[in-house]
Amino acid sequence: MTTMPQAFAQAAKRRGVPESVLLAVSYMESRWDGNGGRLSTAAGFGPMHLTDGAVLSGSRHHHIDGDEDPRGDDSRPELHPTEPAGRHNGHPPPPHTLERAAELTGESLERLRKDAAANIDGGAALLADYQQALGAPLSADPAEWYGAVARYSGASAEEIAADFADEVYEVIHEGATRTTDTGAEVTLPPSPDVHPSRSWLTRLNLPHLAVADGVESPDSIACEWIPALYRRLPGGKYGNHDIADRPSSLTIQYIVLHDTEELYDKTLSLVQDPTEMSWHYTLRSRDGHLAQHVRTKDVAWHAGNWYVNTKAIGLEHEGFLAAGGTWYTEAMYRTSAKLVRYLADRFGIPLDRAHILGHDNVPGLTPGKVKGMHEDPGPYWDWAHFFDLLGAPLRADGDSGTATVMILPDYYRNRPHYTGCDKDHPEAACPPHGSASIWLHTEPRWESPLVKDIGKHPTGESTYSVYDHAARAVTGQRYVVAERQGDWTAIWYLGQKAWFHNPASDPVAVPSRTLFATPRQGLESVPVYGRAYPEPAAYPADVEVQPPMPLRYTFSAGQSYTVGLTTTGEFYKATTFDDQQHRVVRGNEKYHQIQFGHRVMFVKSEDVVLTEA
Repeated sequence: MTTMPQAFAQAAKRRGVPESVLLAVSYMESRWDGNGGRLSTAAGFGPMHLTDGAVLSGSRHHHIDGDEDPRGDDSRPELHPTEPAGRHNGHPPPPHTLERAAELTGESLERLRKDAAANIDGGAALLADYQQALGAPLSADPAEWYGAVARYSGASAEEIAADFADEVYEVIHEGATRTTDTGAEVTLPPSPDVHPSRSWLTRLNLPHLAVADGVESPDSIACEWIPALYRRLPGGKYGNHDIADRPSSLTIQYIVLHDTEELYDKTLSLVQDPTEMSWHYTLRSRDGHLAQHVRTKDVAWHAGNWYVNTKAIGLEHEGFLAAGGTWYTEAMYRTSAKLVRYLADRFGIPLDRAHILGHDNVPGLTPGKVKGMHEDPGPYWDWAHFFDLLGAPLRADGDSGTATVMILPDYYRNRPHYTGCDKDHPEAACPPHGSASIWLHTEPRWESPLVKDIGKHPTGESTYSVYDHAARAVTGQRYVVAERQGDWTAIWYLGQKAWFHNPASDPVAVPSRTLFATPRQGLESVPVYGRAYPEPAAYPADVEVQPPMPLRYTFSAGQSYTVGLTTTGEFYKATTFDDQQHRVVRGNEKYHQIQFGHRVMFVKSEDVVLTEA
């Protein structure tokens, strides 16, 4: 049986393609995963992501579970979006490379879809075909393949094709090693002395990307401006974001990562509809292409929590939660990491899991909002890899006696049981796949029930659904240790002890020093909030007071939770189209953001004392 490394070596030799080029292109397209022959968001298959142009249908992003209002503002009526008109955005579907690979190799379409070795050979044949079409030699020098690599992206503009090719050559420079989804160990040795011949790019004769002035992105990324529409609507309504003056008027302290639960072109239709939701950036799966929609100074409607929205920048990644690990591509990870690093540097946002949130980490604003909050990007998003790309790797920084731990499973080997990936058979087990999440139990044994989340499931049990985070902790999150028994560790989680299997020989959590909060002496419990709003006395007469509204959870004496940041209460009133009537209310009351469950939440500073682990 041909191994994955042998398949790359044999295909490269057979087609006259440098092996490093073949490996790097495949790594960008699939991270060398075959994904069980399943279709990607861009209609592609296998390690080389050969596309057949199949039309996929998605589900509305803000209907994963419940009916979350993306604004998350209980000071105004709920948003009831209408179905968008479905604008054409000038983004052609991916090319049909599967058929061309079949012509070049003589393989059947089915074998190219399902057999990794055939798929790799098909990708190599395509690269060689592109190279010859450019009039370039089938050279052993990887530097001479820049044009063919750029064409492999399927990009519709020269700048997008160049971005993809540049990232491929960055992989060649850095090298890569990974265990694939089938357990194969694949290595691309680093080649820092390869300097690609970019002059081949012009022979593709691609149009240039129309880039508007003022797009906010790193210089190394071609960012397209596709504006979200700020429009007045009938009945005094408006959409689909709010004008602001951040960071002058409001501190930007979060970057929130989402997945679209929709295909790229439909996602662009949604953000251009003023009756819909909004976010700041969208990233395409197949090539990592970036588009900006809302200026970072303005408040987008994306996180389902108005307090977080006013302080966050939202990034949508093309993909589907239940299949996210299958097609969150390296191209998209790399563009996202470069963008996040750029935004974090610009606005002084720390690169940690208290500030770089998934939508699934955003708390419900009020008790009634908790159940409908979203779970994307979900347990298949590789947070450890993402933070490696950010240049802020997640690492242990304590010893065995440290009171706090960071969740850090090995993504490939950590393959929890999930259900719900097949919408026609929701009880069926999801295909085995690496995951950044671990399950939490009520007792130190596998057969014990999952811990409960009374906000998410007021009258029911937590489930193993891929959409249910109620009893999960995820990579990068930090918790206070409550107890240890043998190979099991308990943490404080949603007001209870939550147990997970954590043997010293194969740990899924590592010691990590940080601040943690404990109720002040004499308090039996302290309230937990989904927002850090000012005290009532801080509101002027013309701004309606947003009263403190604790969530249903209990933070009792004897429990402790890690602190991610400290802030002062703030509320942005923005309920009119006329931004001159918008008001910022700042109080004096301080809050601490804590890792209370899977989501972050807030406690008042006056209710707790802080200790450093």
